[in-house]
Amino acid sequence: MTNDELNNRGAIAPELARTRPRLAIVVPCFNEEFVIRETIRRLVGILRDLREKGQIASESFLYFVDDGSIDNTWSILSELNKSDREVKALKLSRNFGHQNAVLAGLLTVRHRADCVISMDADLQHDEQAIYNFLEKYRQGADIVYGVRKTAGRVPISKRLSSSLFYWLMNSLGVKLIKDHPDYRLISTKVLDTLADYKEVNIFLRGIFANMGFKSEVVYFDVHERLAGTTHYSWAKMIGLALDGVTSFSVAPLRMIAIGGVLITLGALAIAVFIVVSALRGDVVPGWASTVLPIYVLGGLQIMTIGLVAEYIGKIYSEVKQRPRFIPEQELS
Repeated sequence: MTNDELNNRGAIAPELARTRPRLAIVVPCFNEEFVIRETIRRLVGILRDLREKGQIASESFLYFVDDGSIDNTWSILSELNKSDREVKALKLSRNFGHQNAVLAGLLTVRHRADCVISMDADLQHDEQAIYNFLEKYRQGADIVYGVRKTAGRVPISKRLSSSLFYWLMNSLGVKLIKDHPDYRLISTKVLDTLADYKEVNIFLRGIFANMGFKSEVVYFDVHERLAGTTHYSWAKMIGLALDGVTSFSVAPLRMIAIGGVLITLGALAIAVFIVVSALRGDVVPGWASTVLPIYVLGGLQIMTIGLVAEYIGKIYSEVKQRPRFIPEQELS
C-alpha cells in the first residue's frame, strides 16, 4: 500500500467511526434468568436491523457482565453465546455492585468498539431509543444521555427520594443530568479518558457529567419490568447517593465547619446571658435549659463525626487500591 493510500485510509477511518461505527451494548446483570432471554432477543433484533440499514459495522455486539449471579444467568449467557455471534459476556468472580459491573464492561470493550451504549438488563430502558442515540453520535456527540420522560409506575416514595437526591446534589455543587439513569452512549474518546479515573468509589453519572465532552440528551419511556423484581434496594440507593455526594463534593465538610462556628457563637451568647443573669440574681429554675442543649449538641456532634467518618472511609478504600472488579471468565 502506497503512502497516499495509507493517508486516505487514515482520513476515512474517523468518518466511518461516526457514520458506521462498531457498536457495543454493555448490559450488567445480576440474577436475571427470567428476563435475560427476552433482553437478548430484543437487542439482537436491534443490532441486526441497524446492520441491515448500514448504520453500524458488522462487528457490533452485545456484551453482558454477570455481576456474581447465583441463579442460571451465566448458564443462559453461555448457551446463547454458542448460537448468537452477537452475544458476548464477562463473568465477575463475585458481586461487585452495579457501578463496577458497568465499569468492567466499558473498560473491557473500549478497544473493540467505536462507541458503547450501557443499559440495564430488565428492559425498563426503551431499546428503541438506541436509534436516537446513534443519530446524536453521528452528529458529533461524544456522550448521549438517556433521560426518563416519566418515572413510570414507580412508588411515590422513590419518586420523592429521587427528586430529593437531585436537589441535594445540585445544592452541593455536583453537576448531574436530572432523571438520567445509567443508560447512555459514549465514544471511545470518552472511554479512554474514563480509563484514567482510578478511584475505587465509582459514581459514573457524576464522572461523565463532569468530563466536559460534547453531549446530547435523548428522552425515552420507562417500561414495566418484564419479569422478576428490582435488585436496587433502598440500602443500595442510599449507598449510591452517599458515593455521589462524597466523591464529588466537600460541601458537607464545609457546612460542618460553618455550623461549628455558628454553634460556638451561640454557646458564647448563652454563656454571656447566664453570667449576666447570675449577677442579677435572676437564675432560671429547672433542668430543661441545661439538659436540652446538651442533647442537641451531642446529637450534632455524633452526626458530624459520622459524616467525617464517611469521608475517611472513602479515603481508606482509595489508598488500598484494591481491584474494582475481578474477571473470572469471558465468552467471546
